[in-house]
Amino acid sequence: MQTKFRPMTFAIAATLCAGVAACNPVQPITDHRGYLPRAEEIQKLQIGMSKAEVQALLGSPSTTATMESLGESFYYISSIVETTAFLAPEVVDREILAVRFDPESRVSGFGHYGLEDGKIIDVVSRKTPTRGKELNVLQQLFNNVGRFDPGSAQ
Repeated sequence: MQTKFRPMTFAIAATLCAGVAACNPVQPITDHRGYLPRAEEIQKLQIGMSKAEVQALLGSPSTTATMESLGESFYYISSIVETTAFLAPEVVDREILAVRFDPESRVSGFGHYGLEDGKIIDVVSRKTPTRGKELNVLQQLFNNVGRFDPGSAQ
């Protein structure tokens, strides 16, 4: 006895399989970014150390900042970012070690900050208007009809 292949049966089975697969929760992709020194290394950090000693102990900083009156600062930044499917990445954890130097390039203080210590900054996204009319795609296409001169293409 031989069975016939029925396209409708195959389509229904494929739809059911796709539906069951869609119900599975999507695991987020976890990405570890940056570098934060280990706790043992941070405990060895002392006030009065030079920049060279700090770099030898903790490594190169993620970023630096200089303020003329206060001196330089080293920042060691580590973040954990999760991305789920097509959604925007989300920072789930962030740790920052800030090492501040006095004007003589000696450690004057340090701090350890987390994601909860951060502040959201609103970036102004204003646009400067241009002169002339704003045309949509269809207006741009139809405005060019009849303006093409084949003799000027050479």
